[in-house]
Amino acid sequence: MPLRLHDTLERRQVDFEPIDPNGPVTFYTCGPTVYDYAHIGNFRSFLNADVLRRTLEFLGHQVRHVMNITDVGHMTDDAVADGGGEDKMAVAGKRLQEAKKSGKLPEGAELDPDDPNAIADFYADAFIEDARILGLGVVEDAVEDPSLMPRPTRWIPQMVAMIERLIEADHAYVGGDGAVYFSVASFPAYGRLSGNTVDALRAGEGGRVSSTNQAAKRHPADFLLWKPDPSHLMRWASPWGEGYPGWHLECSAMAQGLLAASDGPHAGQIDLHSGGEDNIFPHHECEIAQSCAASGSERFARYWFHTRHLVVEGEKMSKSGGNFFTVRDILARGVTPAALRLELVRTHYRQNANFTMQGLRDCGRMVDRWCRLRDRLADGRVAPGDGPGPLESALSDFEQAVSDDLNLARAIGVLNEAVNASRLEDGAESGSSERAAAELAALVRMDGILGVLDRNVVQSAPEADDLANRIEAKIAARTDAKAGKDWAAADAIRDELTAMGIAIKDGPEGTTWTRIVE
Repeated sequence: MPLRLHDTLERRQVDFEPIDPNGPVTFYTCGPTVYDYAHIGNFRSFLNADVLRRTLEFLGHQVRHVMNITDVGHMTDDAVADGGGEDKMAVAGKRLQEAKKSGKLPEGAELDPDDPNAIADFYADAFIEDARILGLGVVEDAVEDPSLMPRPTRWIPQMVAMIERLIEADHAYVGGDGAVYFSVASFPAYGRLSGNTVDALRAGEGGRVSSTNQAAKRHPADFLLWKPDPSHLMRWASPWGEGYPGWHLECSAMAQGLLAASDGPHAGQIDLHSGGEDNIFPHHECEIAQSCAASGSERFARYWFHTRHLVVEGEKMSKSGGNFFTVRDILARGVTPAALRLELVRTHYRQNANFTMQGLRDCGRMVDRWCRLRDRLADGRVAPGDGPGPLESALSDFEQAVSDDLNLARAIGVLNEAVNASRLEDGAESGSSERAAAELAALVRMDGILGVLDRNVVQSAPEADDLANRIEAKIAARTDAKAGKDWAAADAIRDELTAMGIAIKDGPEGTTWTRIVE
């Protein structure tokens, strides 16, 4: 079944056709800037890219997926094509300096706040751990092939070489301030992805272009490729002086160097590029211009995939509003990675998602049901019958849903209907082991896209493990009290668990518990 995917560039759904039908799909994702912990809005975008990658693999494609870790050059004012404001690594250093003075450095952060490389390494490691817990496949792949998670600081020579090609081809120039700029007038297709036109991009209009250095540029919309600045926190030698690259350039150099064909009719092209919708302009617009101009190709990425924003309980996420959450914040509440992952991907990627605590609880319950069915099938317990079971029969509809622009809501509905139809009444005769194995295989195949069954475990520290043991002991005592018909004792234990923030549920397969999410 072909994958229908909404292409941001074409503004419509298209059939996905890889450049090389016999080779791996080449897929580049804009990853985190490691100056702080990634928040759940960041992870919504990363997880949707992971779902797309998993869907391609579900449909029979091999995928070479690259996600960068930005450790330099990303500025505080992303809306400006020049990258206005301060380098975010410098901002992180100032924040950590203040934290060090007050004795509030992040846990495990024994680092020098004046060392940007140490800051980047600390937050990169934190991101990789969070991503691993939530099941981003690119992280697992990068264990074997570290080039799949490149860092711009290790690609400076390639960026310098790309700038030299752009200058030679009259797509870039040295401005009056000594910086190197891309000439948007040299690339007529500039603005096609975002809908912005070169004529509309005037200084100060909508905050889209910098108004501080217009005298140095040929056109207000021309964007930075290299900034000579010997005082900058992170800097490198170049033909234009010691300085740093423009952050749009970083992804172009890494995507083309790691994924693009080097020759032939598709030289310089990759199959897929993803990011959050805030990357569309200026970042991805500038990527297209400099990548195509450097390679001579009419296309850079054949398909563009963008995830819309996440709000929390109907409000924009902000630290001042008290609704700003990292992955670690949520998992510390006793939420499983499975529930968090499902809550972040179940709303269609082209719709704004409303993250709620009730949604987390609902997702946790759904995954619990799926896991109980998986365990029952693994034990060979399945409803008897002839022909394919409910899960095996649902595979076709599930595939149709995910092939329709990753319609996970419909796919989850298909799975839940099959799970409901798979109920096995207490004492009912079980079907054959072959039927159980086929049903289990179908469930695991569908979870290959959702990625939750193996992540339905609370991430716990040693003290949390001790708490879990105490909870299990109380549940066992309550079970004994019920068996002895000591209902008052059983109720008292339930009340004790509730006071500890634990909700319990009795079912045919025993008593399960979860933490109460406030």
